[in-house]
Amino acid sequence: MPNERKVVVTGMGVVASVGTGLDEFWRGLVSGRNGIARLTRFDPTGYPSTMASEVRDFDPERWIDRKSAGRMDRFTQFAVAAADMAMADSGLQGFPFVAPRAGVIIGSGIGGSETIEGGHARMDRRGPGSLDPFFVSKVLVNMAACQVSIRFGLKGPLSAPSVACSTGANAIGDALQTIQRGDADVMLAGGSEACLTPLSYGGFCANRSMSRRNDDPEGASRPFDKGRDGFVMGEGAGVIVLESLDHARGRGARIYAEAAGYGNTADAYHLTAPDPAGDGMIRVMRRALDDAGLKPEGVGHINAHGTSTVLNDSRESAAIQAVFGPHARRLKVSSIKSMIGHLMAAAGAVEFIATVMSVSTGIVPPTINYREPDPECPLDYVPGRAEHLDLKAALSNSFGFGGGNACLAVTKIGGEQ
Repeated sequence: MPNERKVVVTGMGVVASVGTGLDEFWRGLVSGRNGIARLTRFDPTGYPSTMASEVRDFDPERWIDRKSAGRMDRFTQFAVAAADMAMADSGLQGFPFVAPRAGVIIGSGIGGSETIEGGHARMDRRGPGSLDPFFVSKVLVNMAACQVSIRFGLKGPLSAPSVACSTGANAIGDALQTIQRGDADVMLAGGSEACLTPLSYGGFCANRSMSRRNDDPEGASRPFDKGRDGFVMGEGAGVIVLESLDHARGRGARIYAEAAGYGNTADAYHLTAPDPAGDGMIRVMRRALDDAGLKPEGVGHINAHGTSTVLNDSRESAAIQAVFGPHARRLKVSSIKSMIGHLMAAAGAVEFIATVMSVSTGIVPPTINYREPDPECPLDYVPGRAEHLDLKAALSNSFGFGGGNACLAVTKIGGEQ
């Protein structure tokens, strides 16, 4: 049953290959901009995959002073920048909120990958005495959340989930529930990842889950297309401001949409492969619908996990059909991973932001690179171009290695579902 304490989105910040900042990010998605190219953060020669979705224009000193930025890994810099944008967007920076009633839940999957690999190489060359005194505080997964908490003086609940590719969605869902149960009035939530490093990238190559379409990087991420051959690794961050509806209205905040429901399930099946029956995916969508008080036919759009892997896309399509029945064919199901690749732990947060923008604007971003239908993926994937519709409710799906599933429901404020 839906919780009576409504929670709304009042601010959003994004760091992504198609655009840093909410406006640039959204324009990139709606126009079908492709953020995938040959990897440049290191030389990928000899790797079976050589492409990525990199944030090429990121300068941390736009948001963080040089000394502080030097004490953060890239994933934390991303998170702080996204949080700064979200706070500015929300208008909270100039509002006297109660610090113990405001908290942070921002997760990461791999954490300080760049610091770990760089530190190991440095120690091999020059010994342990050469390590950065901030090494430990740069690599810990919780440092993104902690740095954001310190930056804005947020003294309420603090947490840093790490649930692989569903992390960002889990963080938002946990923050939603924190406000619903009355433990906070304001929460910053999201995910951040920056693991385009030789060891991390090589590990995913060894896993054989990444696309090897190296001669066509822009066409490599092709969710739901029959020719898909794996995901494209990316980096970035998404952070949102959630508030209780009463708190947001009390300060006259601009409200994008309601964060209406959350589901969280486990496949309990395999370390990397989805359950062939789609049990966890089915249950998580049903849970989010029930939590939001939504009927399946009230949903018009699903921002799919849509990784561009053979098994995930077909299982997600089948799970959507199982949950929505005949209405599944009327849904607009798009995957923005076709443009930004897979942002790992940040994916769920960045994709939730896209879902909120879809509900707020009535625009559903396209799935680019969709050229040949797959009989196992028979839904409307919004191929090629964004579409406009009267959208009152949408879901955002996130599924992770290890069998973790998260689903978030977004609705218009005051809209009929």
